[in-house]
Amino acid sequence: MASFDPVILPVDAVAGEHALDPARMNADWLRRRFADPPRWEPEHSGDQLARMVESNGRFRLASVLIPIVLRPEGLTVLFTQRNADLKDHAGQISFPGGRREDYDGSAIETALRETEEEIGLGRGHVEVIGSLPDYFTGTGYRVTPVAGLIAPPFETVADTREVAEIFEVPLAFLMDGVNHQRRSVELPQPAGRRSFYTMPYQRYFIWGATAGMLRNLFHFLRT
Repeated sequence: MASFDPVILPVDAVAGEHALDPARMNADWLRRRFADPPRWEPEHSGDQLARMVESNGRFRLASVLIPIVLRPEGLTVLFTQRNADLKDHAGQISFPGGRREDYDGSAIETALRETEEEIGLGRGHVEVIGSLPDYFTGTGYRVTPVAGLIAPPFETVADTREVAEIFEVPLAFLMDGVNHQRRSVELPQPAGRRSFYTMPYQRYFIWGATAGMLRNLFHFLRT
């Protein structure tokens, strides 16, 4: 796919749904929601559906961890900013994670292993509470988002070959539809017009697959 700078693209629309009820943004409620999920439908963009058709099912399996940090002042989500010289998703904001290896016993195992390798967060610090539906990326991955609670104190150490920075964003900001923007770009054929979500926060520009998975987390928690 041709490269482009999503930051300079105009905002087409703002999703605008009401923010998630603050009463739901605590560890106990999140545990209950994942243990007994409601009936809901993930938000598949037109781009995602096109990728599924174009791929004929030939996606590489991957997992990411959605690390929800239990800060006393409010829950946050931990992200990484990828190095600018990587082959896939260079410079983008991502959840820790990566491709599934043959020796991984499950999607959860992949998420925990990749998180430990990328940011040095041991699996003993992660309370896995569930997962969201798989997300299909434009780079040919079928990604399983695994949700985990992280209780401080903990330490992280970035693998500098992959990760440029580790940071956190308040869950309340991410779970507010007012902060979910839609932008579009016209790419050369056969790609054509592609639309995606963005969630700018301070100097960080969350977009693409990461923003798409956050949208599904938003729907899952507010249903």
